[in-house]
Amino acid sequence: MFPTPPDSILIEIGPLVIRWYGLLYAVGLLVAYRFMVREARRRSLNEKLILDGLIIISIAALAGGRLYHVIDAWDRLYAANPISAIIPPYEGLGAPGGLITGTIALVVILRRWHQEPWGWVDVAGPAILVMQAIARWGNWFNQELYGAPTDLPWGLAIDCAHRAVSVSCAAVGDATRFHPLFLYESLSGLAGALILPALGQRLKEHLLPGMIGLGAVAWYSVTRIALEGLRLENWQVGGIATAYFVMGAVLFATLAVATVRLRAATTAKKRRQR
Repeated sequence: MFPTPPDSILIEIGPLVIRWYGLLYAVGLLVAYRFMVREARRRSLNEKLILDGLIIISIAALAGGRLYHVIDAWDRLYAANPISAIIPPYEGLGAPGGLITGTIALVVILRRWHQEPWGWVDVAGPAILVMQAIARWGNWFNQELYGAPTDLPWGLAIDCAHRAVSVSCAAVGDATRFHPLFLYESLSGLAGALILPALGQRLKEHLLPGMIGLGAVAWYSVTRIALEGLRLENWQVGGIATAYFVMGAVLFATLAVATVRLRAATTAKKRRQR
């Protein structure tokens, strides 16, 4: 059985409150930064741009992630007290929203800085998975991002105060355990962050620039789509989880871009051979 986490607050000294969620987000950013520096050096890109770019992208991703979460959890958490959606402490981010706004920010800054985009896509894509692998543990401390009840040996214990209405202690009993979705997403992110760059190195003579980064976006999209059916009380449209539409669109767009690049490269190669 996966244990119940300790208190979500790491340090509290007067008005100073440091939460595990924020700390792990910061650690995730730091590790993602180091990862990006290594990958940028490998590709002979200007690593001095990474810190400024990461700050801008992180702020954009936080804003998009927070907006997605607030819309997702509006009826459950914020409708009765809307001001709580915009004042600290912030607990809860929606990864699809952060992925979309972070990607938009990346595109904008690459254009403004006149950078060749695809090498940076390869740097940033796997870094998203690194960030995901670490930051998702903040959800464990907050006792959130758990799924449907399960009898599996790694079922997650959730206190009654943190449960969704449909799986309250009164409804299913206080001994019920749940799928640790945060753990599934963390492990998937770790696997992708290890596999994709290694694959890129092994096939670097055959892969177009940008394909590893696009693969990372597709990796997360498939992970989210695969796990969405286990989520509880998620944001729905017409009885279908909104994440299916959002991440399905992201996956389709990613595959479409990859296909267009491959076709363009094939056409250019044929022209050179004539």
